Amino acid sequence: MLSRSCFDLLNLDPIEDFRTATRIPKLMTVPRVISEFETDDNHQNDDVPADSPVPHQRRIIVANQLPIRASRDAKTSKWSFELDHDSLVLQLRDGFKPDVEVLYVGCLKAEIDPSEQDEVASLLLHEFRCVPTFLSMDVQNKFYHGFCKHYLWPLFHYMLPMTPSHGARFDRALWQAYVSANKAFADRIIEVLNPDEDFVWIHDYHLMVLPTFLRKRYYRVKLGFFLHSPFPSSEIYRTIPVREEILRALLNCDLIGFHIFDYARHFLSCCSRMLGLHYEFKRGYMGLEYYGRTVSIKMLPVGIHMGQLQSVLSLENTARKVKQLKEEFEGKTVILGVDDLDLFKGISLKFLAMRQLLEEHQNLRGKVVFVQITNPARSRGKDVQDVLNETSAIAKEINQRYGEPGYQPIIVINGPLTTQEKAAYYAISECCLVNAVRDGMNLVPYKYTVCRQGSPVLDRALGIDEADRPKTSVIIVSEFIGCSPSLSGAIRVNPWNIDAVSDAINLATTMPEAEKQFRHDKHYKYISSHDVAYWARSFDQDLERACREHYRRRCWGIGLGLGFRVVALGPNFRKLSVDHIAHAYKNANSRLILLDYDGTMTPQASVDKAPSSEVISVLNCLCNDPKNVVFIVSGREKDSLSKWFSLCEKLGLSAEHGYLTRWAKDSPWETCTLAMDFGWKNIVLPVMEPYTEATDGSFIEQKESALVWHHQDADPHFGSSQAKELLDHLESVLINEPVVVKRGQHIVEVKPQGVSKGIVVQNLISKMQSRGKPPDFLLCIGDDRSDEDMFKSIVHSSSNPAVPAIAEVFACTVGQKPSMAKYYLDDTVDVIKLVQGLAAASSTQPKLAQVQKSFEGFI
Repeated sequence: MLSRSCFDLLNLDPIEDFRTATRIPKLMTVPRVISEFETDDNHQNDDVPADSPVPHQRRIIVANQLPIRASRDAKTSKWSFELDHDSLVLQLRDGFKPDVEVLYVGCLKAEIDPSEQDEVASLLLHEFRCVPTFLSMDVQNKFYHGFCKHYLWPLFHYMLPMTPSHGARFDRALWQAYVSANKAFADRIIEVLNPDEDFVWIHDYHLMVLPTFLRKRYYRVKLGFFLHSPFPSSEIYRTIPVREEILRALLNCDLIGFHIFDYARHFLSCCSRMLGLHYEFKRGYMGLEYYGRTVSIKMLPVGIHMGQLQSVLSLENTARKVKQLKEEFEGKTVILGVDDLDLFKGISLKFLAMRQLLEEHQNLRGKVVFVQITNPARSRGKDVQDVLNETSAIAKEINQRYGEPGYQPIIVINGPLTTQEKAAYYAISECCLVNAVRDGMNLVPYKYTVCRQGSPVLDRALGIDEADRPKTSVIIVSEFIGCSPSLSGAIRVNPWNIDAVSDAINLATTMPEAEKQFRHDKHYKYISSHDVAYWARSFDQDLERACREHYRRRCWGIGLGLGFRVVALGPNFRKLSVDHIAHAYKNANSRLILLDYDGTMTPQASVDKAPSSEVISVLNCLCNDPKNVVFIVSGREKDSLSKWFSLCEKLGLSAEHGYLTRWAKDSPWETCTLAMDFGWKNIVLPVMEPYTEATDGSFIEQKESALVWHHQDADPHFGSSQAKELLDHLESVLINEPVVVKRGQHIVEVKPQGVSKGIVVQNLISKMQSRGKPPDFLLCIGDDRSDEDMFKSIVHSSSNPAVPAIAEVFACTVGQKPSMAKYYLDDTVDVIKLVQGLAAASSTQPKLAQVQKSFEGFI
């Protein structure tokens, strides 16, 4: 459960002192629907003059760190700043249109004294379009070094904190610092945000709960999120104590991006298993329906900045460094590794593979050199020191065993190195080895490929005729990193398999030149066409598409704390209340009330499916009104319904989706008038039985008119997969049979054609008309796909001139979701309260004190 301090943080309004002159006015320049649930102080600004100018498009890029390098003059103590051109969030702006303004929000890599923060913030905004978020050192350490780097980051890379010495365990204080930091980011964004025009793009796992703070403040804010790390499988992710808070926060975005499908699949699996959500494809796009909003999912690996790297390769200084290294390693094959110093990069595994290679292939001793460049660690702690100690020890042992005067098999270069220096090493290396045991993306192979493509300046420095020299490169890449699927010409390895990595290095050193050229051309074609600008442009286009429906929906917020979410539904789709329906109910002379059972009168998750005494009581109250005809319309078999509602003398029952109907307890069951042949059951049962046997938790329900395969107690993913396969199987074998095969909520059902809840509605209305009491009031409530047949029938009846018009029609679905109904109720509790309210409103009821008492306080 979220702590009270976190609730308080979420409910705080942005601090008024942050409202500076840089605040951008909110303008409305697109059509919109004003929700009756919104107020002036609830995120909207409707007093803007109609002739206000339309601002330029703007993108607010939010990341943990700003693309700024900060330094302080030791003599003057003045701060100076410059753009960090190696920063991905700075490079992605090349993907936007020229007229798009880009604003950056993030932290600085320097501690700024509170007395200087206003001055620094003003300078960064006006000179660099950056809005700094200032965190205290205590919050920064707990947020970044604590919760992010020592808890979330290892866990997202599949390392569970099994013991205190093996990763950091969940700490509530660190989590509260994480929430506090995200709240501080939200406050800074709100200072400069124009919610009606701006698009906000949030980056990486440091800011996963930020979307909730922004969505709580502005219901229609345009939010995108891209995760640059892996997203773990549900078995790993579900160990997080605040797992639902993080998931729901991410679902407050309009678009969520991942590098590869595996990460997206794991995220969707978590949404399915923990929140009961399911995704679907629509016209090639993947999305989740979440309280009436479609949360789009995108998979696209990030690219590199081609222009920047090519300009580095064209510098004379780079050419001189390349020439120097070429002479230094003359006669040797250079294998290169470039990694951050952390425990997931597999540096020690690379060294062990190199030792194996030299042990098995003595002819390569003195000829193959492994150069390992290590970038400075992004975090601090015992884990970093352990990696450094281990790699140093292994490298020293290998060099002592296989080295000789003038030759070291492993050369470790501790960074940081400049982009120029790295480019030079890339250019002279015959092979690049990326052996991470888990990594979100890793752009090293991309940079290596571009550097191996070279430039005219490099070719001249090396005395090479560009026209005669084929471009070659070999990449050995771990199958557990994000860039692996895009490198179809790479040698993929399991980094834990030392023998396989050793064999891959040997293959790289002996590979024919023609094959190296083929692999290189394949990679370069992809990398050059899928650069960082392509990635940013593609994400931006999908974010615009995902937000198109914002102003066509009615929006309001529900939920507390980090469980907050926005309900977004069509302008004519609203919650049904007693106040709205009572007048029509009282004035009606003949009423027809149709109620689904499972998921409507009783919760779907209920173990005991029998109706409660409360349900029986309110149904009897409604049935005792002579103006009412009340029916339970269910897919259940007649025996269960008869038993459960034996105390309701006047209640009508329609079982098996309308195949069997009776008007009261003493009335006989009537079957629908369609001619039935149930020979198809002999085909269906043998098909369903193997699926039941193979799917633990599933079972077959045999009805008079139908066969139903249930999988609600099976594993959600396997059950859903089996249901889809069963549906396809049944449709193929029953193609010539007079039946319908349908998927419902955790079921696959086979029933005769012409039997549906929609037919029930038509038959009941027809019989009431034939008895001289045509209904002038119709209430229909249901929650399932089968209930949509009732809603559809009601809609068609109202537009059919052959059917007498019903004065008042209320079709209502349970749950906020797309539906043919015009109204909704949140859950079964609301359904019961609504029905109790109708019973209390009935003027002919003799004794309704108890019902009225239970109805008190219901809106």
